[in-house]
Amino acid sequence: MAEPQKPAEKPRLISEADMTKYKTAGDIVNDVMGNLISLCVEGVKIIDLCTEGDKLIEEGTGAVYNKLVKGVKTNKGIAFPTCISVNNTVAHFSPLLCVLTAKIYRGVSCLLSCSSDPLASQTLAKGDVVKLHLGAHIDGFVAISAETIVVGATEDDPVTGRRADVLKAAYHAAELAMRLVKVGNKNWAVTDAVSKTASAFNCKPVEGMLSCQQTQNVIDGKKRIILNPSEAQRRDTETITFGEDEVYGIDILVSSAEDGKARVEDSKTSIYQKEGSVTYQLKSKNSRTIFSEMQKKAGAFPINIRVMEDEKRARLGLQEAVSHGLVKPYEVVYTPSNTFVAAFHFTIALPPAGPLLITHPPVWYKPELVKSDKELDDEELKALLTKPLRENKKKKKAKETDGADGSAETK
Repeated sequence: MAEPQKPAEKPRLISEADMTKYKTAGDIVNDVMGNLISLCVEGVKIIDLCTEGDKLIEEGTGAVYNKLVKGVKTNKGIAFPTCISVNNTVAHFSPLLCVLTAKIYRGVSCLLSCSSDPLASQTLAKGDVVKLHLGAHIDGFVAISAETIVVGATEDDPVTGRRADVLKAAYHAAELAMRLVKVGNKNWAVTDAVSKTASAFNCKPVEGMLSCQQTQNVIDGKKRIILNPSEAQRRDTETITFGEDEVYGIDILVSSAEDGKARVEDSKTSIYQKEGSVTYQLKSKNSRTIFSEMQKKAGAFPINIRVMEDEKRARLGLQEAVSHGLVKPYEVVYTPSNTFVAAFHFTIALPPAGPLLITHPPVWYKPELVKSDKELDDEELKALLTKPLRENKKKKKAKETDGADGSAETK
């Protein structure tokens, strides 16, 4: 009698080789983040931190996966340029070396001059709430991370007041999100938990900020989580269910502002990314040259035009691409002055064995450094915080096989 055939195994969306690339990128990001945190001291220039972060990512990715695969080099490098956003700056601040002055002449933008960017000399000060954001990839498999620190904080001189409120709220919200991004859960569970957590500290998630599914060469997939949505945003955001073998970049941003709304101000956008689904034939020769250079250097990922061969021509050349939706800018946005924003970003995979953090959970944040007089009071959320990220399946199986007297069955 023939033995019954075993059911065919479900094909994996992420191979073991791919997961190793995710983990390698994550290790590099974790190392770079640790180095940058140690450099965030009073008086250091923000542009120096940004350029150092990018250099370290390039060095880290340059040291791995150097064997040719079928005669082809493995693509690797920066997946998100280093950004250092301070206090009420929400995200994407990475200053340029110069500011352009231009005018329109007969329908063409003409460069008049390039002067030193005053923001390039901005330094960190004691008490600054500093958000560090960066990412690396190996063969298009991405790890992105963000952490928030306060310059000069120590156990003897901890963070207090609204700085502490927003930091503690964002930290707990990130810890909850790690436990809610699991197979079978829906995106709104994360949205609602972050809102409840922020409210406990009299804070608000930054309105409309998105976390997205990631796949090879894609950091802004269609499955998304939105924070603090307006009525229109909630209506337009699709309900999604987290699935096995999916990967997500989870971006938690919390503000001490009353409504969590952010706006664009005068800072110059420096980070751009090609829109994958948009096609358009650029008319300007300079625009075509700049777009080609951008694709060659960054591919599908964002790039800081500071690394382009000619920063002046790059900014001008991208205007046409942006206006026709071929390239999207990562605008620098702000909450009102005298408010603070804290951010934590982590990359998480959902393999069959359970959730797996690709990047480290926050390493700077410690309760002894952050002293808020407010606490999370939702009992359900507090209970969730005590649970491990990955459930012990052996213990779960033992519970499921418990007999009526409460003792586990034995074989």
